[in-house]
Amino acid sequence: MAAKALDKNTAWELVLDAVNRSNVTLSLPGSDKPALDIGQNGEWELRLPAELDARNLLSVFLPLCCPVAQGSRSRVVGQMGQSLDGRIATVTGASKFINGEDGITHLHRLRAVSEAVIVGAGTASTDNPRLTVRKTSGINPVRVVIDRNHRVPDSHHLFSDEASPTLRLVAGDYHAGDKLTPRHGVTDVPCLGQNDTTDPAHILAVLADFGLRKIFVEGGGLTVSEFLNADLLDRLHVMVAPMIIGSGRPAFSLPEIKKLDSALRPKAQMVDLGSDMLFDLDFTRSTVDE
Repeated sequence: MAAKALDKNTAWELVLDAVNRSNVTLSLPGSDKPALDIGQNGEWELRLPAELDARNLLSVFLPLCCPVAQGSRSRVVGQMGQSLDGRIATVTGASKFINGEDGITHLHRLRAVSEAVIVGAGTASTDNPRLTVRKTSGINPVRVVIDRNHRVPDSHHLFSDEASPTLRLVAGDYHAGDKLTPRHGVTDVPCLGQNDTTDPAHILAVLADFGLRKIFVEGGGLTVSEFLNADLLDRLHVMVAPMIIGSGRPAFSLPEIKKLDSALRPKAQMVDLGSDMLFDLDFTRSTVDE
């Protein structure tokens, strides 16, 4: 009798079991039957047949699970949810919900394999997000808000729901050094200096001091663009919804280029999520590497 093909839900349980593990063979949940071999650098091989959705899920998420080597830079993943015409919101800022249910579930899965999730003050103020994994299984990440001037109301979910600890990065001088990873509540972290510019590399260094090195930059567009422009994104997940807004806020805000030779050309895989199309962009490799 042929083995039953691995489905998407079981594949996700294997992904969660793979977080921070390498050189290991994983078994099916509730079984000792070997199902998945994971190598040193995140390479993987299934030992049983799998449905296409399950194989796609493993391909997208397993590279985000492998441990970050001691002394190496943080692993940073960005996300952008946009319309077909590259808009992330209307001219009035309305953005809930451009992406469909499958895209939102994917977003929550990205949170589940990350140690910290970052949003800017604009997104936090407008969307009042929770940044939890309500649409899937897994552990809530530490929530990080870049809120230099305390723009985000204290009544918003990030500061009031106690669902997960929150770091609020605010203006002030920073004293580097190892710090305890937050377990609950809200912690203000003076670290953004006295001017109005934000250095993404400095933010990653601050989070590393808190033991947070697997970072998910969720939004908004300006914040993701700052990390991308600083060459600090290892991967970027762009979820495109079958929607045309026609005007509004663009997804990316990057310096102008004159020739296409200067365009970013990451290695890409495209995955049909159902309600949205995912472009999984790998900035550790480019198409010219092939």
